[in-house]
Amino acid sequence: MALQSKNFYDVIVGGGSVSGLLAAREISSNGYSVLILEEDHEIGTPEHCGGVVSQKGLEKLGVIPRIKTIENYIKGAIIKTKNSSFQINSENQHIIVIDRRSFDKELAFQAQSNGAEINTKSSITSVNYSDNVYSIKISSGKIFKSKFFVEARGVGQLIKNGYRNAIPSGQYEIYAPWIQKDIIEVEFDSELYPGYFAWVVPTGDGQGKVGVAGRHINTSLTIERFLEKKGKPYSIIRKIYAPLWTNGYIKPFHIERNVAIGDAAGQTKPTTAGGIYSGGMGGIYAGRSISKSLENDNDCSFLKEYQSNWINSFGNEFDRQILFRKILERLDNKSLDKIFSSISSSALDNISSTGDFDFHAAALKSFLNTKITVNFLYTFMGNEYRKIIKDLSKI
Repeated sequence: MALQSKNFYDVIVGGGSVSGLLAAREISSNGYSVLILEEDHEIGTPEHCGGVVSQKGLEKLGVIPRIKTIENYIKGAIIKTKNSSFQINSENQHIIVIDRRSFDKELAFQAQSNGAEINTKSSITSVNYSDNVYSIKISSGKIFKSKFFVEARGVGQLIKNGYRNAIPSGQYEIYAPWIQKDIIEVEFDSELYPGYFAWVVPTGDGQGKVGVAGRHINTSLTIERFLEKKGKPYSIIRKIYAPLWTNGYIKPFHIERNVAIGDAAGQTKPTTAGGIYSGGMGGIYAGRSISKSLENDNDCSFLKEYQSNWINSFGNEFDRQILFRKILERLDNKSLDKIFSSISSSALDNISSTGDFDFHAAALKSFLNTKITVNFLYTFMGNEYRKIIKDLSKI
């Protein structure tokens, strides 16, 4: 279990993301040597996501965030279309907004406390596998070697591997008096944000994260127009642009001893592209399976447990969400207005009382299951909607 040489490790993790840090935590907790290579100069930077999570999900990840990591507590959400809107009460779901820079550092501390090493500003330039050993070269020219390599470098790695369906997004951190302290805003507009939406995530009173995403959009122009519509005054203090993955998980999760986790394995929600919990659990499952492999003379058969455990936990949920996404991407603004305006107060009460932030396909199904909506979608989508509903009943 000890290091065989200065540059040789049992496992090298490419990417200091949530999933990568949790995988490193699990592996190093079993006494194996782990090196995390992070391309940015700081763990937790840049902060790509909105940081919206459930406290229950974080507890399952083995994390109780410090007070300074929790930016806000969310009580509800306003969901809008061009000419319609409704509000959902989310207090029962215990949703919080976390500071990802602080949160990721908490995970880094957990991994380091177990013995993992972390190198920042270490961009991986090549990964080679020969004679059961990985040779990982970084931008400085230095080469590290390991028995296993964990791919946790995010959506960018999917794009490099030839997957072309990522959605462009932009998110600004802003100060603005019109941001409601504990209410998230989501706005659908099939013309402005095709296949996705715009959002406002409050991090406090008068401050938050404003973002847009959509297929083939100019993100900077679109987010500027969204802010203009919201109205002045506002001050932009940070801008982030990043691709989102909403096409579901990508199997296999491992080839030989190369193990993909988190965004790099498509473990982000097809509806919202959120992946702190689902990707984080991917890191935990992968870390435990790799530890078993190392314990049994590098037997890769134990890696199958990682894939089966993750799919048993999230597979059906993701499959449902993909079907709902197919419906969303077909709807124009008139259709969205008609469906949103038909939602009954009882349906909203049911979603508010029984909804689960981490597994929200059931809430989406009840949302679309009103008589008016079903009849409209049958008329609008015809046989395609019938097929989607049939597929949903099988899951």
